[in-house]
Amino acid sequence: MDFITPLIGIIDRLCTATASRASRVINLDRSMHSLTAELNELMDKRDDLTTRLERAELDGSRRTNEVQRWLARVEVIEAEAASIMENFGQSRQGLGCFNPSCCSKYNMSTEMIEKLKDISELKGKGNFERLVTEPRPAPVEEKPCKPAIGIGVMLDKVWEFLEEEKVGIIALYGMGGVGKTTLLKTINNAFLSSDHNFDVVIWVLVSKEFVVSKIQQSIVARLGLPWADSEAHELLTSKIYNVLKKKRFLLLLDDVWEGIDLGDIGIPLPDDENKCKLIFTTRSMDVCSDMDAHRKLKVELLNDEKSWQLFCEKVGRMDVLESPPIRTYAKTIVRKCGGLPLALITVGRAMANKETEEEWKYAIELLNKSPSELRGEEETQVKMNDVIRSFALWIASGCGVNKGNFFVEASLGLTEAPGVKNWEGAQRVSLLDNAITRLEEVPMCPNLLTLLLQWNNCLNRIPDDFCQSMSALRLLDLSFTSIRRIPVSIGQLLELRHLNLTATKITTLPKELGSLAKLVHLNLLRTYSLRTIPPEAITGLSKLVVLNLYYSYERWKIQNSNCEDEVGFEVLETLTQLRFLGLTISTVTSLHRLSGIRSLVKCIQYLFIKECEGLHQLELSTLGYGKLLRRLSINDCNELNYLVVDGEAGENWLPNLEVLALYGLPNLISVWKIPPREASLQNLRLLNIWYCHRLKNVSWISLLPRLEAIYLFYCKALEALVSEDGKLEPDSKSFSRLKTISIRDLPALRIITPLALTFSCLKNIAVIDCPQLKKLSIRTAYNSTTLPTVHCSKDWWEGLEWEELNTKNAFLTNFTSN
Repeated sequence: MDFITPLIGIIDRLCTATASRASRVINLDRSMHSLTAELNELMDKRDDLTTRLERAELDGSRRTNEVQRWLARVEVIEAEAASIMENFGQSRQGLGCFNPSCCSKYNMSTEMIEKLKDISELKGKGNFERLVTEPRPAPVEEKPCKPAIGIGVMLDKVWEFLEEEKVGIIALYGMGGVGKTTLLKTINNAFLSSDHNFDVVIWVLVSKEFVVSKIQQSIVARLGLPWADSEAHELLTSKIYNVLKKKRFLLLLDDVWEGIDLGDIGIPLPDDENKCKLIFTTRSMDVCSDMDAHRKLKVELLNDEKSWQLFCEKVGRMDVLESPPIRTYAKTIVRKCGGLPLALITVGRAMANKETEEEWKYAIELLNKSPSELRGEEETQVKMNDVIRSFALWIASGCGVNKGNFFVEASLGLTEAPGVKNWEGAQRVSLLDNAITRLEEVPMCPNLLTLLLQWNNCLNRIPDDFCQSMSALRLLDLSFTSIRRIPVSIGQLLELRHLNLTATKITTLPKELGSLAKLVHLNLLRTYSLRTIPPEAITGLSKLVVLNLYYSYERWKIQNSNCEDEVGFEVLETLTQLRFLGLTISTVTSLHRLSGIRSLVKCIQYLFIKECEGLHQLELSTLGYGKLLRRLSINDCNELNYLVVDGEAGENWLPNLEVLALYGLPNLISVWKIPPREASLQNLRLLNIWYCHRLKNVSWISLLPRLEAIYLFYCKALEALVSEDGKLEPDSKSFSRLKTISIRDLPALRIITPLALTFSCLKNIAVIDCPQLKKLSIRTAYNSTTLPTVHCSKDWWEGLEWEELNTKNAFLTNFTSN
């Protein structure tokens, strides 16, 4: 009977537990009701908080990390609770404690109770002392600017104006090339080292075709405010105004061509009450009045002494300039530049390598033919400085004798092409970088040699007969336009040598293209939509030297295929003059076929391999790609394990490779089957690796003498850039040219390099979502002005471990929170 007492105890506890479980199951509906009510209260709290945040963010403030994390946690809890509710709904058909689903209902009840605790805890943490942080931009951002000659007096005058309390707006005016921008940059940079009362100094380039939204975006970015391209004009205006009205600012507007409504941008009007200031540069006295400038300062031409000093500095050969005959010619040239700094700089540099008396004499003869052209105030010249452009066009046109040979209206914001009557007599026409949407007229241009239409991004229509009267045309550039088809009249351009269709939307090459027997250069780079190339479009191009289909056509015809719309490698074999080839390959069959055509392989400089099923390793040496290959990109080859270069082929692997891009290779164990030797990859400048989830390190990059940029994104297993067994010394010269390191979503990354190195050229480090990385492997053999800028989250920055506090302090001015 001794065993009965403990047995009774066991039964009692079992009954109690069963009763507890039964109670939970019976009260499941009640728990569900409580969960729903609590979740609704949490959602209400979230919605109220979001409304307050949106109102607070109107002045450009940012959410605190604490608030952001709370909202993210609410989102997770909401999804988890929704899942429980869905499961509850599906389980209501079962009845009774001894029903087979009783156990799952008990588990569901447990989940509800735990989730109720989570929600209750989250509600309690949703009371914040501070929702947002105000943006704190650096007071001044340095602008690249070389020491300028002859601006001391004007600088002193600007400082006098700034000291006057009643002066809010200051205008600097003068002709193009006189040095207004240089003066404004010098003013900006002066605030780097001087004590001042401005909260922020803002620089904005306006230019002739200014767009209010672009100016707003420049200001918003400078103030460190969040914004999106789609953000409404009124919202940006309000955001800028709400920030600037609280600050004492100095706004510097460069190259203003017409009066600007400051209020429309969101800029409070500078006055003696808010102590803010505006300085702008312009060519026009009228703009000074339109902007209600309180003070105007004319930026003067250089006097004779300063002109000679600047010219001598740019020539840089005093031994030549001290020769009496040449000195006489040089003085004449300086006099003809009329004190215009840009002309003195341009001509001085042009004469820097001229040593003989005959060369200097000839330069004067050229200038004598059209001296006034050096002072070309043509309002149509914007992107390239107008003085340099007019000077270049003047020389190219035989010093003004053949002016009509050139028709240049580039970068003017044109939405319609100029009437064809304007270009009918021209030999060179440039309408590049405008907003032209279509070409309607058919020009009669029998003398036209060059036609530049690139960077008209909206250009989508060209008449089929557009090219019928351009029989002399040698260069046609339609790159970075939106055209979907090439006019069939292109077949009449029998003298055409160079055709650029880069980044267009064309889907087919017309058969007429094959008539261009003198074509030397055909660029189809990044024509992603190109699907059809009839053999006739290629076979007639017997003089072709350059054919670029990198990130382009991929549907290479398989031998003996009956498809007439696909071109095969055998057609490319007929191009006996070919020296540069860029290709896109998307099947293993095509890759193997290509490897057997030596005449093509030896020409390949750009190679893009994508979506090749069954490709386990890419044997570059066997395929013969090693010598000339400059760019190699491999995308979405799911079975690729590594790249192979024959170790017996010598140490100098891929001597000309400049760019290596690897994207979406989930089974890539190592980039190289055999690690590269020290003499390999001597010209690799850019490494780009995304979504390679088995890759653990890229230690071989420490051997690359010319590497400039590293981008490593979304690689789950990557533990180090250079692993701890990598052969690095403390005084290593590895990464001596590296300028950029950008790493993102590398959850296993622990180190960049095992030893802290002196990255002497490094400008930027971006670190996003790398939680295990606790140290920056950088030695501070720098002063703070040459340290790289670190772009990262504030939380990650604050969690970094530093061997020396001085190192962290040195970086503080170079830390930028994402």
